[in-house]
Amino acid sequence: MKGAARLVLLVLLIGGAALGWLWLERHPQHNPYAPFRLEHPVGWATAGKLATLVDTPSACHAVLAEDGVRFATLPPIGSGACQLDDRTRLDASAMTLRPDQPNSTCAVAAGLILWRALIVEPAAEQHLGQRVISLEHMGTTNCRPIAGTVRMSEHATGNAFDISAFRLASGRRITVVEGWTGKADEQAFLRAVRDGACDIFGTTLSPDFNAAHRDHFHFDMAARDFGTVCR
Repeated sequence: MKGAARLVLLVLLIGGAALGWLWLERHPQHNPYAPFRLEHPVGWATAGKLATLVDTPSACHAVLAEDGVRFATLPPIGSGACQLDDRTRLDASAMTLRPDQPNSTCAVAAGLILWRALIVEPAAEQHLGQRVISLEHMGTTNCRPIAGTVRMSEHATGNAFDISAFRLASGRRITVVEGWTGKADEQAFLRAVRDGACDIFGTTLSPDFNAAHRDHFHFDMAARDFGTVCR
C-alpha cells in the first residue's frame, strides 16, 4: 500500500506541475520565462521581466519595434556611476511627454508605455471620464546619490522617470502635488495609477513615501531580489 500511495502521490504531483505549466503558458504575464511583450496584460512577472531588459537594451528595442513603437537611440555619454549606455528617446507618436521627450533606459520607457496604456488610460476613463493626452515629467537623468545616502540614484543612469502631472483631453491638468489631497476624483485617479505602477516598475514612490515626493511619482526599473518597492 505504501508503494501504491507513493505512486499516486507522484502522479498527482506530475499532473499538478503539468497543469501549472499549461496555465503559465496561457498566461505569459505571470510566466517569468515567457518573453516580455507590450501586448501582454500586467502580471506577477511583469516587473521582473522589465528589469532584465535594463542590461539588454537591444532586446528591449526589439520589443518596442515589434509593437510599432517609434523611438530613437542616442550615443552613450558620461562615465563611472553616471555612465549612460542606453539612451532611448520615445517619439511623441508613442507618448507625448512635457516639457520635452527625454531619454532614459529603454526598460523604464517600456514600463512607462505599459503603465500609460493599461493603467493610466482606464483609470482616467473610470475616475475622470476622459482620456489623458500627455504626461508631464520632472526629468529622467541626474548624476546624484539618493537623498540622504551615498547610494547612487537610478536617475544617475537614466533608469528612472519622475511624473508630476497629467493633461486631459479637455485641457484639465491633474498635478500630483495638488491632486493627491485635492478633489475626490483626482485623489481616486492618482491613487489608482500609483497602485497600478507598483506591478510594473521595480520602485514606485508617491507622496505617501515622504515630503520629497509630494509633487511627483518616482518610477524606476531597479532589479529587486523579490517583489517591488511600492510606497
